[in-house]
Amino acid sequence: MSTLTKIMVAVVSSVFLLSPVAFAGGNLAKQKPIEVRLDMGKDSAGDHKFYPDKLTFETGKLYKLVLHNPSDSKHYFTSPDFVSRVYTRKVQVMDDLGAGAKQIGEIKGAVSEVEIYPGGTTEWWFVPVATGNATVWCHIKDKDGKTHRDKGMEGMITIL
Repeated sequence: MSTLTKIMVAVVSSVFLLSPVAFAGGNLAKQKPIEVRLDMGKDSAGDHKFYPDKLTFETGKLYKLVLHNPSDSKHYFTSPDFVSRVYTRKVQVMDDLGAGAKQIGEIKGAVSEVEIYPGGTTEWWFVPVATGNATVWCHIKDKDGKTHRDKGMEGMITIL
């Protein structure tokens, strides 16, 4: 190996070893998830908002985002920018919310958006892998021709 090649290998190796990415998260499979709840609307009809409407996540940490829809209308969690910045471990469909909830389905692999039916709950397990901001919205269209996003169902996600 030439001297120049040895120097290049040494530089690349030290950059990799000193990079914060090399130390991020440790063994991600053994992390306890950080639970974050997002309600899609309220009990009252016609309430088209996310509660809370601002979420912040950190790269390298495992999250369980509990999406609950207490309203009488179905809602979507749509955010291509968010989806492109996370690794989805799984999505669990639950029959209820709380201590007695039972898992009735599980999705693995890439997720583009999640639809939650009235009274439904879904748990989205993910690890953010890239920083940035993402808008989340609901694109359901009501009989009046307006989407839930038009009526205020939009939020912001920040990944640090």
